[in-house]
Amino acid sequence: MTHLLRRTSGAIALTAALLLTGCTGGEPADPAAQPAADGSGHDVGVQLFQWTWDAIAAECTDQLGPAGYAWVLTSPPNEHITGEAWWTSYQPVSYRLESRLGTREQFAAMVRTCHAAGVDVRVDAVLNHMTGQDEPGTGWAGSSYEHDSYPGLWTPADFHRCGLTPSDDIASYADRAQVQTCELLNLADLDTGAPHVRARLTAYLQDLVSLGVDGFRIDAAKHMAAQDVGAILEPLPDDVAVMQEVIRGTAEPVQPDEYVPHGQVYEFTYGKEMLGVVAGSPGLALELGTATARYLPSDDAVAFVENHDTERNGSTLSYRDGTDDALATVLLLAGTYGTPQVYSGYAFDDVDAGPPQDATGRVQDATCGTAPGPGASLAPGDWVCQHRWPQVAGMVGWRGVVGDAPVVDAWSQGDAVALGRGERGFVVVNLGDAELRVTLPTSLPDGGYCDVLTAGGTCMQSTVRDGAVSVVVPPGAAQAWDVAHRA
Repeated sequence: MTHLLRRTSGAIALTAALLLTGCTGGEPADPAAQPAADGSGHDVGVQLFQWTWDAIAAECTDQLGPAGYAWVLTSPPNEHITGEAWWTSYQPVSYRLESRLGTREQFAAMVRTCHAAGVDVRVDAVLNHMTGQDEPGTGWAGSSYEHDSYPGLWTPADFHRCGLTPSDDIASYADRAQVQTCELLNLADLDTGAPHVRARLTAYLQDLVSLGVDGFRIDAAKHMAAQDVGAILEPLPDDVAVMQEVIRGTAEPVQPDEYVPHGQVYEFTYGKEMLGVVAGSPGLALELGTATARYLPSDDAVAFVENHDTERNGSTLSYRDGTDDALATVLLLAGTYGTPQVYSGYAFDDVDAGPPQDATGRVQDATCGTAPGPGASLAPGDWVCQHRWPQVAGMVGWRGVVGDAPVVDAWSQGDAVALGRGERGFVVVNLGDAELRVTLPTSLPDGGYCDVLTAGGTCMQSTVRDGAVSVVVPPGAAQAWDVAHRA
């Protein structure tokens, strides 16, 4: 089954607006130096981790659509266990769309609102397992459950009993059977090889599609056989986007390539190797994604700097890295590898800590404050709002302008790196502790340009003369110019 990205009216509106912005009068310019008008740069998604449906709806209208984001990834919407930790959302009790993030009606309204803003909606879908609780309990919406028994839904016969380890938990990732039939951290592992189990999981996804959902992140896909994932997804419409979580492990038998026939796959290598880029090797940013032994092909990959798991386990950057995190995201959005996903979560001291909740356990609507940025002072529970950081939001729009233009004029020296995208855009990143002063060749047409990463909407002008631009970039900063923002 082929999974295609849905072209939205928002993509068309965005590119039309950029064309108008870039008009300067006179003779028509070289088409190669015009903003992308085909939606090829309208591909950036954002994971709004643990945001409520009402908050996502407002964000689509006020920020995501205007900034040029193509899609938003929500947290799991189904009924889950109760508790304060973030991972309660990842322990399903039923497939009712009632959770601490909102009701079914609120979810459906959010999808409609985001679509009206030109933003697709993708859902984090937990299909591999149910709860990890040993004692019976009651879910958020009142459904009763036991570890391997969910009345009206699953019986003990619907779960794997791997019998390969004393606890039935995964003990070795070198054993394919353990990875895909034993329990992950005591989470009751569904027998996704059984046709009736697959059919019930497909019905859950179809219900979400009926509400307008445009795609899915398949949580823990690695822990299901690739053919099982494919069978669950096969009945869905071809235009439903699929992104599968398959963490690459050296010399492990289960590898991301197996899942490519069923949709895109998250390339964890990208985020992990970005650590080396910001640690002192910015030039390596120009090579990320090129090593076929370590990377999926670009069209098959979802690339990211961090997500909700990696910011907690320390395998990638996080909001705590401040400017380094922002500049890494600039480099992600400047390049051509994969489909980019930006991350936006909340501050925490305890890795298990959940988002801000009221006395009933319902998550409170996210608020971003007046000036989100990597230098903001944050207390545990504050929403970080990385997707609104000037460096990040500015690059989303920049990417919409440059579209699929190739990388040109690549340059690196010391702690700095620069690259252009055809004749449409140019970006310089200074990861060093000293000011960068340099004149660089660029394929941008001669003239004045406004830095699209400057906060506040003011025009910080740079001028291209005779195919070169002289830049002054403060330490820990970036500047970017495109043909839709001429001075």
